[in-house]
Amino acid sequence: MAAKQKTLQDAFYETLKDVYYAEKQSVRALKKSAKAAQHDELRQAFKTHAEESAGQVERLQQVFEIIGKPARAKTCEAMQGLTSEMEEDLEDFGDSPAADAVLAGCAQAVEHYEIARYGTLKTWATQLGYDDAAKLLDETLQEEKKTDQLLTEIAERINAEGSEEDAEDADEGEVKGKSRRATKASDDIEDEDADENKGKGRRKVA
Repeated sequence: MAAKQKTLQDAFYETLKDVYYAEKQSVRALKKSAKAAQHDELRQAFKTHAEESAGQVERLQQVFEIIGKPARAKTCEAMQGLTSEMEEDLEDFGDSPAADAVLAGCAQAVEHYEIARYGTLKTWATQLGYDDAAKLLDETLQEEKKTDQLLTEIAERINAEGSEEDAEDADEGEVKGKSRRATKASDDIEDEDADENKGKGRRKVA
């Protein structure tokens, strides 16, 4: 007996399970990121989106109900990879000045994945005639886009502050370098004067 041919309905359900898993993982990752963030604005953005993501999980449960399927999660390897990378970056950069910039970048990688997935689900829901599901998915899609834009703006401010600090450190280093060169030049002049005076003293004795 030939295997039943897969349909767009099957793809929609499988992807929905994938995103359901990913969204639950996202809530955990956002809470962890909020604790790790040093920048107040970034920390608040993580906290706010963690709350939004919890609401997005509930929306997905509603979508499962609309299509008459049980709300089940399927391991999302893409999200596992993204959260694993975030964990590694937290270990590598956790105590560095670049920590918040790295955190923001990791969070945006997650947002971009979710934006792609929700966009696909919304399109498929519309094609399959699940108009109510499409509306729910679009609500989440707009939230993800808004969060991505906010993270971009925060990251730009964080990077700008970091660049200013680097410039200040460079200026301070340059000033110190000039001071050292000036001190050395002064010492060299004093040495030359001392040698000249010694020479004059010897000529007088002779």
